[in-house]
Amino acid sequence: MFLKGNFLYTPSQTEFIILEKQYIQIEDGKVLGFFQDLPANTASSDVVDYGDDIIIPAFTDLHIHAPQYINRGLGFDEELLPWLENYTFPTEGRFSDTDFATRVYRVFLSRLKAEGTLCFSAFATIHKDATWQLMKIAEDMGLKGYVGKVNMDRNSPDYLLEDTERSLADTEELVLRSREELDRIRFIATPRFVPSTTEKLMTGLGRLCETYDLPVQSHLSENRHEVEWVRELHPNLPSYTAVYDAFGLLRPHKTLMAHAIYLSDEEKRLLKEKDVYLTHCAQSNANLTSGIMPLRENLTKGLTCTIASDVAAGHTPAMNKQIALTIEISKLYSLNHPTEKALTIGEGLYLATKGPGRFYGNVGSFEKGYDFDALVIHMDDSIEGLERTPSEKLQQFIYDGDDRNIIARYVNGNKI
Repeated sequence: MFLKGNFLYTPSQTEFIILEKQYIQIEDGKVLGFFQDLPANTASSDVVDYGDDIIIPAFTDLHIHAPQYINRGLGFDEELLPWLENYTFPTEGRFSDTDFATRVYRVFLSRLKAEGTLCFSAFATIHKDATWQLMKIAEDMGLKGYVGKVNMDRNSPDYLLEDTERSLADTEELVLRSREELDRIRFIATPRFVPSTTEKLMTGLGRLCETYDLPVQSHLSENRHEVEWVRELHPNLPSYTAVYDAFGLLRPHKTLMAHAIYLSDEEKRLLKEKDVYLTHCAQSNANLTSGIMPLRENLTKGLTCTIASDVAAGHTPAMNKQIALTIEISKLYSLNHPTEKALTIGEGLYLATKGPGRFYGNVGSFEKGYDFDALVIHMDDSIEGLERTPSEKLQQFIYDGDDRNIIARYVNGNKI
C-alpha cells in the first residue's frame, strides 16, 4: 500500500523532517520507505492520495487517568491533595459498577481516538473487572497502549482501600489474562503513588514486575505537600525517587513517572541512570498550581521527557493542545531563566510522538521499520486565500486545530 501526501515527523529531538508530495510504502503495517515517484507496475488501487493534506505520526500520551475523564475541568480551585479527596476519589469509587465503568470507558476511548491519541498509557481504578473492560474496549477499537489496575492500600477512602494480598492477586490475574487474550493492549503495574501504597504492597508489586518483566507507571514529586508527606512516611530513605527504587519500581527503560517537578540533582542522576520516562504534564501542573518542570534543563541533562495530558487534572486529552501549552509555558519559564531556551514546534511534536512512542516500541515516526500509526490532517486555507506550507499547516493544527481536522487515522497500517 502507498499513501501520498506531505509527511512531517521527528526522528530525534533535533531533527524535523518535511517531505512534500511524497509516497510512503507500507507493508504488514510497517513503513518500508519513501518515493518521489511510484514504483513501476503499482496498481492504482494500492494508492491513497491525500493531496495537499499533511500526515504526521499519531500521538502517544503516556500519562492519562481513564476514569477521571468525566471530571475534566472540575475543581481547579484546589491543589493536588484536596482535589484528589474532593473530586478524584469519589468519582473512582463509582467504578465498582462495571456497567457504569464500561459506559465511561467507551466515551473516553472514543475521545482519544477522535483527538488522534492512538497509543497511550492509562491509569484505571482499583477495580479488576472495570480495568479489564478498559483493556478489552481499547483492543476492540484498534488502539494500542498500556493499562494498569491502580494499587492503593493506605491513606485512601474506605471505598478505595484494598486488602494488600487481594490487590496483588488481582494485578497478577490481569497480567496473565491480558497476555493470553490481547494483542496491542498491555498491562502496566500502577501503584498510584507512594503515600497510598504500603511497603508490603510496593514489595509485592516489585516482585510481580520482576517475575513478569512488567513496566511501571506512577507519580513523582508533583506537589510540595506531597513531597513532604513522602518524607514523613519514609524518613530513612533520602528522596521520593529513592522510595520507588528501594522497592524495585524504578525498572530500567520500563518506568513512567509523571510530573517530576521537585527533584534534587541526585534524584535526576538516578532517573537518568535508569532511563525513566518523565511525563511532563504542563496543563495539569498549571491547573492544580503544582509548579513547572524545568523541561529544557532536564532534556539538556539527558533525562527522557515526554508531553502528557494527565486528564482530568489536564482538562483536555487533545495532544495538539498539550504541545501548544507546553511550548507556551516553556516560553514563560525562560523569561526568568535566561539559559532555558523555550521549546520549539519540532521538539513539541517529538515529545508527543516518537519520544513517548519509544516506550511502546517502534512507534511515533515514519522511519523504516516503524509501525505506520498516522494522522491525516486537513487544514482549510481557502478562506484566507493563502497557500500554507506543510510546516505552517502543522503549526495551525497544533495551536488551533481539533478532531474535525483529522480526516483519517491509521494504526499498524490499518485505517481505523
